[in-house]
Amino acid sequence: MIDTHSHIYEREFDADIEDVVQRARQAGVELILLPNINAESIAPMLDLCRRYPGYCFPMLGLHPEDVVPSNYKQVLADMAKLLEAPDHPYIAIGEVGLDYYWDKSNANEQEEAFRTQIEWAIQHSLPLSIHARNAHRQLVTALNEYRGENLSGVFHCFGGTAEEAQELLQFPDFMLGIGGVVTYKKSTLPEALASVPLERIVLETDAPYLAPVPHRGKRNETAFVAETLRKVAQIYNVCEQEAEDVTNTNAKRIFQRTNLQ
Repeated sequence: MIDTHSHIYEREFDADIEDVVQRARQAGVELILLPNINAESIAPMLDLCRRYPGYCFPMLGLHPEDVVPSNYKQVLADMAKLLEAPDHPYIAIGEVGLDYYWDKSNANEQEEAFRTQIEWAIQHSLPLSIHARNAHRQLVTALNEYRGENLSGVFHCFGGTAEEAQELLQFPDFMLGIGGVVTYKKSTLPEALASVPLERIVLETDAPYLAPVPHRGKRNETAFVAETLRKVAQIYNVCEQEAEDVTNTNAKRIFQRTNLQ
């Protein structure tokens, strides 16, 4: 299994990170991909990748909820310099996107930051890890401006309708990221995935958030991606090994810099 979206570099894991990684290995996780969220998270993320080379891989980006109108342009400028280094370690641009769930007062700044980071992805031939909440229409509008630019990536934590899934699948080199929500009793994701080919999804945890059943309400961790795999196999009526093989192939197709190890 590949956890394509995990924040195990965050402080919630400081006390037991070695155990967390060991449990992930024991569960059968072969790669953990770490999306960045702001300037402060870069150092702990890179430290974790240095501790587990070839196992943990970093991304670089500014999360939409961390777009502060007073300083986001400087934060982006500093990040852009990191990407200019010829030997930079980043495998993707992320976690980036649009989030209008809590606050839309910085909507213009969020959209400008998102477009800037889309352009990084194009410039550096890197995939995107996209976060979108209460912003489906704006997301599609933004991405449509860059059709034909060889963009690829993952729509992280997809939780939309079947119609929204089909609209996102019109971007041919993108996958839907499926996490613990798919295991929830009242989740509509199983129905939404009925028209989504297995070849268009990847697995993720979003640890420490959104733990799957039977761990719901607890701190999520990468090892729990096995529960999501189990549910995905049931939805697609395939064995767990086939679901694992296909989603691993999908992840490696998108995050090609992991294949260089």
